Amino acid sequence: MHSIGIDIGGTKIAAGLVSPDGEVSQVKKVPSPAAEPDLMAETVVELIHNLQRENQVDTVGIAAAGFINSERNEILYSPNLQWRHEPLKTRIQQQVSVPVSLENDANAAAWAEFRFGSAKNADSMVMLTIGTGVGGAIIDSGRLIRGGFGIGGELGHIRLVKNGRQCGCGQRGCLEQYGSGTAFLKAARKLATSDGPAGRRLRELASENGVLTGAEVSQAITEGDVGALSLLRELGDYLGQGLASIVAVLDPEICVVGGGVSIAGEKLTEPIYFSYLNNLPARGYRPELSVVAAKLGNNAGLIGAADISRAESLQ
Repeated sequence: MHSIGIDIGGTKIAAGLVSPDGEVSQVKKVPSPAAEPDLMAETVVELIHNLQRENQVDTVGIAAAGFINSERNEILYSPNLQWRHEPLKTRIQQQVSVPVSLENDANAAAWAEFRFGSAKNADSMVMLTIGTGVGGAIIDSGRLIRGGFGIGGELGHIRLVKNGRQCGCGQRGCLEQYGSGTAFLKAARKLATSDGPAGRRLRELASENGVLTGAEVSQAITEGDVGALSLLRELGDYLGQGLASIVAVLDPEICVVGGGVSIAGEKLTEPIYFSYLNNLPARGYRPELSVVAAKLGNNAGLIGAADISRAESLQ
């Protein structure tokens, strides 16, 4: 029996049917009305009804960015969406005939990788999702760790630099401000506007208005551009520093790197791994985790959300 998985992001909402073995079909994507919470709920309900019309569905799982309370029915806060104490699950459950579950998007993506992807043979893992921000998730002994208040695993908000860059969470120096796709693109744009040879290819690729896009930076990486790869290694260095601190607390077997920047594959995971080793406490006297790219791509969030909803319905 299929479940519906929904992944709500700042720019789009993706929904699809997910089988018990993690296979995805009939994916639908629509723009995300990020600034309008009421319209957001209406859009999600419409996607669910569209998929229900043609399919028999048992459960619905929703993945959303933000702090979700321990009861998993309210989004307490989302830095990139206009959610403040938003009862999203209740709103949607009132209009849907099957059980609905709500989970943090990074948690959902990690669960998908744990069940069906890069960490399916592990017992404990952490995930870093490198996109607009840095999302995080923890699975230990086969169990998703949410913390006492439901909002554990916000690994992107560990403090990396004292009095560092201002973060959307209200603090300064968070890992997210140095290891995110947003930070990477800012650094690439700065390099592209410089006069040095390292930014030459990025300047050539910049669109007509002169503002470098993420796709153009990705092209430079694919081409092996020295400047773009240097920035990617710097990004990996920051993430590896953060990962070493995470490992000191959690001791996971594997770190799965997901999100849009993870498309760089080993060009990103290798500098993360070497930076992690260089900053690892008691290196040489403890097992070392592996750092791998996620396998499930953009569907990870909706796959994980659907699988969590199916598991909850069986409890």
